[in-house]
Amino acid sequence: MEIKTSNQTDSAVYADAIMLRRAVFIEEQHIDPADELDTVTSTTWHYVLYDDTAAAVATARMTPEAGQQLHIQRVATLKSARGHGYAQAIIKRMIQDAQQQGYRQLVLGAQVTAQSFYSQLGFQPVGDRFMEAGLQHQEMVLVLN
Repeated sequence: MEIKTSNQTDSAVYADAIMLRRAVFIEEQHIDPADELDTVTSTTWHYVLYDDTAAAVATARMTPEAGQQLHIQRVATLKSARGHGYAQAIIKRMIQDAQQQGYRQLVLGAQVTAQSFYSQLGFQPVGDRFMEAGLQHQEMVLVLN
């Protein structure tokens, strides 16, 4: 297993991230491509996990926000690769990277069906649930030491 990162939209990592997001969010969850495939900048870092066969199986992205905060989005694992801890490995890597770079907290909007997954990683729910792309979400925060 290997996790690669890139902030370049012309990189192979970014292309793999988009392929995974299309498979999970657009094809599986039927999210409108206009909602899913948004514009990013060079401050957004894309993470892709490759399994032992070098296949891209999971992805997420992280963007800096004001106040020493990073926003995690678009966490996705191919249906056939779920249950192996791949998304957990990416989130743990993101936490480690954020701590090394001096960020104070991570935020994300979890699909309610994945809320317990993020809770196990230390994220706490804040505020009310909200709808995004036709799915119910919960904002969650992880304060870093």
